[in-house]
Amino acid sequence: MNPEEVKKLIEAGLPDCDITVTGDGSHFDAIVVGDVFAGLSPVKKQQLVYATVSDKITSGVVHALSIKTYTPDEWVTASKLQIS
Repeated sequence: MNPEEVKKLIEAGLPDCDITVTGDGSHFDAIVVGDVFAGLSPVKKQQLVYATVSDKITSGVVHALSIKTYTPDEWVTASKLQIS
């Protein structure tokens, strides 16, 4: 898989989010920004994103996925601090 394919999977499950995916072959990093994360615990945020790619992880096509999730307000702060 390539980063664009992983991004499309996440977009399909979380269509109102801004998504950036980087990586190579089977190891990927995703930054997902959306209102959907408001009020959720960090674990629940991760679960939402993992659910969009769980079949690829289970099959071994995606070996590792590092996820960072933000609400739009959190992203404004994180990007000012250059956290990604």
